[in-house]
Amino acid sequence: MSELAKRVVVALIIAPIAVAAAWVGDAALATLLSVVGAVAAWELCRMVRAVGVAPIDELAIGIAAVLPLVAHGVRLSVLNPSAAWFAVCMLVIMTVVIFRRGVNAQPFGSAAATLLVAFYTGGTLSFAYGLRYDNYAIGRASQCLVLLLPVLLTWSSDTGAYFVGRLFGRTKLMPSVSPAKTIEGALGGVALSVVMCWLFVRHLLVPHAQLGLSPVGMLLFGVSIAVAAQLGDLFESLLKREAGVKDSSGLLPGHGGFLDRVDSLMFVLPVAALLLDQLLIPAPHA
Repeated sequence: MSELAKRVVVALIIAPIAVAAAWVGDAALATLLSVVGAVAAWELCRMVRAVGVAPIDELAIGIAAVLPLVAHGVRLSVLNPSAAWFAVCMLVIMTVVIFRRGVNAQPFGSAAATLLVAFYTGGTLSFAYGLRYDNYAIGRASQCLVLLLPVLLTWSSDTGAYFVGRLFGRTKLMPSVSPAKTIEGALGGVALSVVMCWLFVRHLLVPHAQLGLSPVGMLLFGVSIAVAAQLGDLFESLLKREAGVKDSSGLLPGHGGFLDRVDSLMFVLPVAALLLDQLLIPAPHA
């Protein structure tokens, strides 16, 4: 089977699962985010070890898996975490480092890497749960559409950057990190993201969710999501280049690893949550 065929088959399996979890929400969405966060954390731990730093794998993976479930618990009013929760979490990691890492085993790097892995993966992915519930959207269809908006724009940015870069790309964006990316491609990704944002809001969000964005809001949101998506991709490329690996793992044939599939979303989801909280407006009769 060719690499393209593998990509298509895997995408046809994964995409319906992701959309179904977004539609059902609640425990289904939290569980999917938990699993993806844990696997991505495991992949990232392997990459960090390749550069000579040893994170506490069990803690990094465990925290990454728990964070989306905490978001679900907050919505159910079962949990009410405060800043002290996260401070204690950091202190637990430091305490484990005391007993698991000696002076010559890079204790500082170990603690820092464990925190980065956990919150970069499970922490950022948890914002997908908040996007579905922490806004004006009422009802399953409306909530699902709000969550899918930044996901679609992330895909649009990636698609636009790829095709515009292939056709018109001349000026390298950051060759030391990702030699194939060009400035023209990046601008193409931004442009397609803005267009898709307008189409999604006008033809899906307004009529089916009674929510919308102002013209300035659509421009700002489309540009911001595209920039965040491309930065997320560049950041993971930077990590992989330092680790000397092509993919985060081989778990997804034709796609690499889970981290390779969600690297852009890890930057996009928190940005989307912040912006939609400010930009999303009711549009009951639009």
